[in-house]
Amino acid sequence: MSAPPLDPRAVALLSCPVCAAPFTADDDGLRCAAGHRVDRARQGHLTLLPPGRRPPMGDSAEMVADRVSFLSAGHYDPLTAALRDAVVDGSVPETLVDLGGGTGHHLARVLDDLPSAVGLVLDASRYAARRAARAHARAIAVVADAWARLPLLDDAADRVLVVFAPRNGAEIARVLRPEGRLVVVTPAPDHLQELVGPLGLLRVDPDKAERLAATLEPHLRRAGAATHRWTASLDRSAVATLAGMGPHARHLAPDALTASLAGLPRSSPVTIAVDVATYAPLG
Repeated sequence: MSAPPLDPRAVALLSCPVCAAPFTADDDGLRCAAGHRVDRARQGHLTLLPPGRRPPMGDSAEMVADRVSFLSAGHYDPLTAALRDAVVDGSVPETLVDLGGGTGHHLARVLDDLPSAVGLVLDASRYAARRAARAHARAIAVVADAWARLPLLDDAADRVLVVFAPRNGAEIARVLRPEGRLVVVTPAPDHLQELVGPLGLLRVDPDKAERLAATLEPHLRRAGAATHRWTASLDRSAVATLAGMGPHARHLAPDALTASLAGLPRSSPVTIAVDVATYAPLG
């Protein structure tokens, strides 16, 4: 399946990583008024990194494949629904940016419910961006560095979404419109609690909420929060893809994971628990 054409309304949110000017699009990529050009990859995504800068280590091809498998099975559908409800709370946004959005799975589902909206998926992984380029006709996938200047114009976004991904408070505040909102999804303390011990998964930092506030609240004000919790019945294959799609994959030895999975029941009830917080610009 070929990537959809670049939606001009989504292109209008982007800025040149060299000079920060707006872009115009053609069939092959983008060009700014200063003449800087960005070619579109044959897989459909764009790479917008500051000159000389490489993105942080993104998800590998194997991690992305596991993410596609796990999300397409519907195990995180309640998370997507909670995200969608937070995004549309109080108003109907027209421009959405999914920061660290991976394959674009969550953004695509939200866009399905917002027929007039457009979106951008920004992620450090080129493997994720290749998938995201085909996630939705009204979304553009961009390889970008969340810790650098985002390749977005000031006041570009009605909503910034961050699901289990890095949060650059200063840059998010810059790109949000005055009436915009940031929606952040983070794991609650009991997230995946049945698997942490048996598989040796990373534990959720008990101070995560305080650390989140410390990174965001100098630039944004907290406007609301809710915890969503449900139980998923996961077979060993689903547990394997869950472990393989996130940060756990970087510290679990494959042989040890295989042995741990063999010790699990054929199907395990697993707690999925997430905190969904909303932030608004200061002032």
